Amino acid sequence: QVQLVESGGGLVQPGGSLRLSCAASGFTLGYYAIAWFRQAPGKEREGVSCISSSDDNSTYYADSVKGRFTSSRDNAKNSVYLQMNSLKPEDTAVYFCATELTVLIPSMWNNSEYYDYWGQGTQVTVSS
Repeated sequence: QVQLVESGGGLVQPGGSLRLSCAASGFTLGYYAIAWFRQAPGKEREGVSCISSSDDNSTYYADSVKGRFTSSRDNAKNSVYLQMNSLKPEDTAVYFCATELTVLIPSMWNNSEYYDYWGQGTQVTVSS
């Protein structure tokens, strides 16, 4: 059974940092891309970042987070991480990780409809 579990969210002041974790079970995470999405109240789900399979470990980022967020993986722990630095109030959202269990089509990395498997989400709140 494929399962994704996010953790690491919380309340942080503007300019602060958080590291989100996405723990996978039921499949070998290193073979597949893992994407991060976020959804703020009243807004559509937005692609934040994606890391491709361990074959090349390519990473993709939304323009709004480039230079501030970094995706990485630890295959030994079957986990993917999203390091978020210089956080802004507009980063406040529920963050989800997702996978499709197929070879990533790079142009689709930020299309939420592309992914079949989702975690339950973790809340990130950036506020003073």
